[in-house]
Amino acid sequence: MGKLWKILLAIGGIIAGLFMLKSNASKKEFTKKTKANDKKIKAVNKKVAKVKKEKAVTKAKIQKTKDKINSTKSRVRSTKPAKSTVDKFSKKYRTKK
Repeated sequence: MGKLWKILLAIGGIIAGLFMLKSNASKKEFTKKTKANDKKIKAVNKKVAKVKKEKAVTKAKIQKTKDKINSTKSRVRSTKPAKSTVDKFSKKYRTKK
């Protein structure tokens, strides 16, 4: 009976050892994949930062253009009174008789 327990214990130890080796190998593979993903994430973050800077510059340009448009609009006079004056003149002096 003692030998049987020793043999069963040895077989159990061998199986446990194989599981440990397999789990260590999968841990190494997992860390490799994690490092590769970290590198990809860093590359994407750099691109995102670059795009954010470009977006800020574009927004500033848009705001500057809007300000120019608003200042130009404020300087433009209405032509309505001039049109009415021309119409009155035309009616008064340019009518065919």
